[in-house]
Amino acid sequence: MLELVPGSVPYFRLSSLEEQAPVRAAFSTRQGGVSPGVFRSLNLGFHVGDEPDLVLTNRRLFAEATGLPLATWVVGEQVHGSRVAVAGKKDRGRGADTLETCVPGVDALVTAEPGITLVALFADCVPVYVVSADGRAMALIHAGWKGTLSRVAGAAVDCLAEVFNVRTAECRAVIGPAIGPCCYRVGDEVAEAFRKQLPWGEAVLRPGGEGSWYLDLWEANRLALVDAGLHPERIAVAGLCTACHQELFYSYRRDGGRTGRMAAVLGRREG
Repeated sequence: MLELVPGSVPYFRLSSLEEQAPVRAAFSTRQGGVSPGVFRSLNLGFHVGDEPDLVLTNRRLFAEATGLPLATWVVGEQVHGSRVAVAGKKDRGRGADTLETCVPGVDALVTAEPGITLVALFADCVPVYVVSADGRAMALIHAGWKGTLSRVAGAAVDCLAEVFNVRTAECRAVIGPAIGPCCYRVGDEVAEAFRKQLPWGEAVLRPGGEGSWYLDLWEANRLALVDAGLHPERIAVAGLCTACHQELFYSYRRDGGRTGRMAAVLGRREG
């Protein structure tokens, strides 16, 4: 389902999507870039305090490795909400080489336009990839705990159905590497919000001791996709915890907030 592609810039290929539809779907590691210190080495986030020139070099390296050119990238601002934007031809390149040009106020992007690569950035939050049965339409979702609580994944699936007439039951989805239920501990306030606002809130929590709870964001987003109409057998969960695998991934929680970002990318495979 996730295949590590070796090379000077290693990355994960989402084979369960690529083998079913004409798409390219990938998730970066922290390896193979030029950033120093806490950002070592393939930091792809402009907003974390790394040198912009180094981030741009890293993005070019990753784009070349995946075959998804930087000029085709569309990047959202990511504000931990539930807004969805439709990316069209006019959006090509937004947020690709500068932070200021990203699509503002959105955590999910959808498109059915060839020649566009949807991009989102991560360091513990959940990447959710959704592709229609024919690969024509797709969504890429950034879901932290706030976005998960507001069902951003469901909002993106609803947008695919409404805008592109996609049959949601036939879509395929992958929940990519993110902080796992082994490591993601939250307090009573967050836990209670999940219990109150989501029908499956109790099912994604387990006691962590001393007024804390372990929250399963993987399962919470899987259930949100099922609730939005996806068939459970068409949803794959990577099961890779970003906090556990320091050699592969940045982790906001593990690294105390000062760290780099990985990228999820999703686009049409040409030819």
